[in-house]
Amino acid sequence: MRTLAIYPGTFDPVTNGHLDIIKRSMEIFDNVIVAVAQSSSKRPMFSLQERIDILKLSTQNLVNVQVEGFCTLLADFAKQKGARMIIRGLRAVSDFEYELQIGYANASLNPELETIYFMPTLENAFISSSVVRSIIEHNGAFSHLVPKNAADFIYSLYTKHKRGM
Repeated sequence: MRTLAIYPGTFDPVTNGHLDIIKRSMEIFDNVIVAVAQSSSKRPMFSLQERIDILKLSTQNLVNVQVEGFCTLLADFAKQKGARMIIRGLRAVSDFEYELQIGYANASLNPELETIYFMPTLENAFISSSVVRSIIEHNGAFSHLVPKNAADFIYSLYTKHKRGM
């Protein structure tokens, strides 16, 4: 039986930590859907389509990884896709309480769902999308924190937004 897992997130923008979790999850699951949440309440720097495009570029050489956007409940999206496994990352103890609540909420909406938590590698433990956004907004060097093939694209999208285009 082929196993399908969903790795949901806002990915605003995708980081090396996200990419590491995607690659490591591919060692466990046959297929991984990277599900990009609309997350309008978070006021993302990049649009849903831009985040999808960045992730597609970042994962273009990874076999059995799909990138899709979604704007429904994750439990419903998982059911629609036929997935029973959710992948989440835990960087710190502070992430655990939130992730535990989300995991229980998803299980209450779809009892067949299981959530698997990945710890980041030590080199990626401090990276978060919010840190990357802050560095970008302050004209700092961020390319070492995001997938190499996506850094220029991320910066070009940011400068386009900054110019109001």
